[in-house]
Amino acid sequence: MKFAGKFAVLAIILSVNMFPFIALVGPLYVLFTGPIYIYNTYTALIIPDLLLALPLTIWFLNSFFHDLPPDLEEAARVDGASRLRALWEVIVPLTAPGVFAAAILSFIAVWNDFLFGLNLTSDESAQPVTVGITRFNSEHVIAYGQLAAASIIVTIPLVVLVLFLQRRIVSGLTAGAVKG
Repeated sequence: MKFAGKFAVLAIILSVNMFPFIALVGPLYVLFTGPIYIYNTYTALIIPDLLLALPLTIWFLNSFFHDLPPDLEEAARVDGASRLRALWEVIVPLTAPGVFAAAILSFIAVWNDFLFGLNLTSDESAQPVTVGITRFNSEHVIAYGQLAAASIIVTIPLVVLVLFLQRRIVSGLTAGAVKG
């Protein structure tokens, strides 16, 4: 959809995606331990993970929606559908592969997040598994066997998810690649 300031909004989203997330750790720590005390909670991890996944998802879906022919919405409008109904009943079902691929890519990006989990939590009950794996090490010993086993166990859900949904991921990633 075209609207005033679309380019500016997309530029801001791209700039957020290019911003180094390590620069956010300090301010988020101060914010989450001070005025908004949510340090050591799941909410403290959800907010930065949204900052991590949202720009990726918006850019991916923007290009996917851009490749859809506008004639589909116009045909639905000619048939008497409102703009919202045309979006919901015509456009959204056609974009399901792209939405699904964006969801999988965002899930993998958030699943692999280590930086925010390490710095915004200290209690083991609130830490993500990527941070918990590092707790196997001690000052003088690196537990290679336990680290390898835990890494494999943590990776299994992602591998199963990707194998199970491989066809949808590929169709979502290649849906707008060939125009005919």
